[in-house]
Amino acid sequence: MIILNNFIKELYFKNMYKFALYLAIFGYATNFSEALALKNQALDWWQRGVFYQVYPRSFRDSNADGIGDLRGIAEKVWYLKDLGVTAVWLNPIFESPNLDLGYDISNYTKIDPVYGTLEDLEYLKNALHKAGLRLLLDFVPNHTSDQHPWFQKSIKKIEPYTNYYVWKDAKFNAKGERMPPTNWISEFGGYTWSWNEERQQYYLHLFHYKQPDLNYNSKELVKEMTDVIRFWLDRGIDGLRMDAVTFLYEDPQYRDQELLSPDLDPWDFKSYNRCHTMDQPATYRLITKFREIFDAYSKKDGETKVMITEAYTSLDKTMEYYKFGDKPGAHMPFNFLFITSLDGRSPAKEYQRIIESWMSGMPEGQWPNWVIGNHDNHRLASRYGTDLVDGLNMIGLLLPGTGNTYYGDEIGMEDTNVRFDEGVDPQACEFGKEKYRLVTRDPERTPFQWDTTLNSGFSASLKTWLPVNSNFWRLNLKAQVQSEGNSHYKVYKRLIDVRKTDTMLYGALETHVLSKWVFSFARRQNGSDTYVVVVNLGSETAPVDLSAFMNDIPDTLTVHTSSINSQHQPGDKVAINEFMMRPKSSLLLTTASEVPPPSYKTITSSSSKLNVPIGTLILFLFCKYLV
Repeated sequence: MIILNNFIKELYFKNMYKFALYLAIFGYATNFSEALALKNQALDWWQRGVFYQVYPRSFRDSNADGIGDLRGIAEKVWYLKDLGVTAVWLNPIFESPNLDLGYDISNYTKIDPVYGTLEDLEYLKNALHKAGLRLLLDFVPNHTSDQHPWFQKSIKKIEPYTNYYVWKDAKFNAKGERMPPTNWISEFGGYTWSWNEERQQYYLHLFHYKQPDLNYNSKELVKEMTDVIRFWLDRGIDGLRMDAVTFLYEDPQYRDQELLSPDLDPWDFKSYNRCHTMDQPATYRLITKFREIFDAYSKKDGETKVMITEAYTSLDKTMEYYKFGDKPGAHMPFNFLFITSLDGRSPAKEYQRIIESWMSGMPEGQWPNWVIGNHDNHRLASRYGTDLVDGLNMIGLLLPGTGNTYYGDEIGMEDTNVRFDEGVDPQACEFGKEKYRLVTRDPERTPFQWDTTLNSGFSASLKTWLPVNSNFWRLNLKAQVQSEGNSHYKVYKRLIDVRKTDTMLYGALETHVLSKWVFSFARRQNGSDTYVVVVNLGSETAPVDLSAFMNDIPDTLTVHTSSINSQHQPGDKVAINEFMMRPKSSLLLTTASEVPPPSYKTITSSSSKLNVPIGTLILFLFCKYLV
């Protein structure tokens, strides 16, 4: 019946039989009207909002050393407030040799001097709180730096540190040669085991050899790490993002990994079934223990302290981080499906498939989230193409659940062409010049592009830790704020505004594959306006007919928000059974007869300063001088 309906409706489009065939083959819908158990209940702050990821080295440099810092972030609290995000989470800022740029921690309770001091963090936290924003820190529980005092004492078997790390005796081959305990391969290349001459044992490192893995079979170590969590919650931090939790425990029997195929490279960790180094049952149990700490602080402080987990693993294993047995785990395990399963070549049915898989896979009563970009993957604009930036932001921000934005994606920042001699990513640099370009994470970590001044307003230093993208003269925040026409920034602001509606907070979700390259979803809530997102993922202009899938909505919808490459503008009316969309363009349509005007009217301060809303400027001055 649906196929027949599609065919009849397509008769409105002269010479569009190919499109009708697409609909007949690909057109189908899913409905998640009952998927959210929290529907129509009061939502917590972390459920209502958007988490904004700041890579501290690259946001704003306040002391002209070429590296971003905490005071620099505090200078931009006005912007974060103006943007409309709910919380800011920072990549690691703890004391570190910075071999892996902060993920090799030498002291969990001190701030690395490159970023500032504990007082600077307190200043930033207070500024964010006064602006109504929350602050989350990046916690790295799997490993430390080999410079951490715990590891140095563990080498010497000084109690109680002897078993803080994973130590194993050597194996010996038939020739009597010393061999690592297992065949496990590190994510940085080579064996996951390094020999320590002083202790006469191998230590485990699933990442870089200067990042030894902690041993959670040690009760003393577990207490040490839970004390670290309490330290930061005691200081008023609103939550922690737990890095690489999937690796916290290993197979108790330390068995070799199975090579997936004899044709694969045995020195590539992806060539193995890594079930012995990932997602052990003990890992999930530990996460539930961590959650108990967060819940205790939430009860004491009267406001939720949030725990988020990072786990690049299978969908079913990821879901277990929500809940293990009858005990709650993470408030949100990060959803990376838009990073791991889609790119700019993916057809509409793949978008529907991954959305459906997460929504239907969540344990009952849990809350979804969507991650479009982060510091470990190339930028949204570079993975999907610059013309799909607005469309992906529409999808990521308007699906049910919590949104996540990587700094700069709101203005469509692109990967920077970083030369090998400029690179700092240890995972890539150690592989050498030829492989650097293939695996480097430097291009997505370059400084935020504020304006057209020196280093795009990021730093007064002549040299920055990574180069600013050379396109900053045309792609920067100031240009997008001051643009007389549409811009990625303006689109993003409108999407943040519409997230506040009852429909977006509580509404049901319907996903629709309108053709091979046109994806759509609707958000509905009784008594409220309906909203429909339509994205043309293809490389050709596409006719769109919504009536075959949503025949209970008005014949005409109003454009609420349009991508910068769309021929439609906010306030335009479109007939649901016949409108055209440019390649890679996107629309947010609504049943409302009128849409609110833009909320980003600005004042001019000076040619070198960004134009900002008056209320936001007052907030900035308040935070700067009164915090």
